[in-house]
Amino acid sequence: MNVVAVPYFMGQPMADFEVPEPHHVLTPELSGADPLYRMGRICSELADYVADAERPVSYAGDCISAIGVLAGLQRKKINPTLIWLDAHGDFNTPWTSPTGFPGGMPLAMLTGRGHQSIVKACDLTPLQDERVVLVDARSIDPGEDETLAESRVKHVTLEELPSNTPGVGPLYVHLDADIVDPSEMPAMNYSAPKGPSLESVRVALATLAKTGRVVALSVSSWNPALPGADVAAKATHTLVSPFITAD
Repeated sequence: MNVVAVPYFMGQPMADFEVPEPHHVLTPELSGADPLYRMGRICSELADYVADAERPVSYAGDCISAIGVLAGLQRKKINPTLIWLDAHGDFNTPWTSPTGFPGGMPLAMLTGRGHQSIVKACDLTPLQDERVVLVDARSIDPGEDETLAESRVKHVTLEELPSNTPGVGPLYVHLDADIVDPSEMPAMNYSAPKGPSLESVRVALATLAKTGRVVALSVSSWNPALPGADVAAKATHTLVSPFITAD
């Protein structure tokens, strides 16, 4: 696989971002203060990279970057099922979010809900609900839960993932490292207690990798500025290793 580092959080650069070698670093030309515009530029350049890469692995500071990965796959005429592993639903819209934080909205954006400026910047066609499997998402906001329940997105536990993974067709896997319990995955911006173990998530990802049908992997990772970042980096690399070594 081809590894690309996207060292940004909500459109702002991140320092000391540890990514497996060899890798390409995304360096888009960013101007202006509007965060949605900056994130749109980042995702658009990431889409360009993914469109030319075979089985890319994207390491990014937030989940918004998944929009760019999916857009790049679409440019290659790939319409995958999206397996989204996350402690949060990321299914808020401006009308349900208690904070208005875009980082809680990317999965909603990907399915055509809420803010669409980043989606449009990438020329992304929103994904049909039926092609999304949301895994874990144990922390969901009031209002967000209603939007999710009214959708056709499959919301399953980690243990239910094997029986809810399509048996045919390409898979795009998105991993937010905060799915792992904070006791084993520190340095998360928005940690959520009572998550699955590092080993159980590793096994689930390794099982997906063994299908040979994963066309891209994106990772929303730890915050390098927070305590325990070195532990989180090592743990995340453990989770991703089945895809990096698949070749």
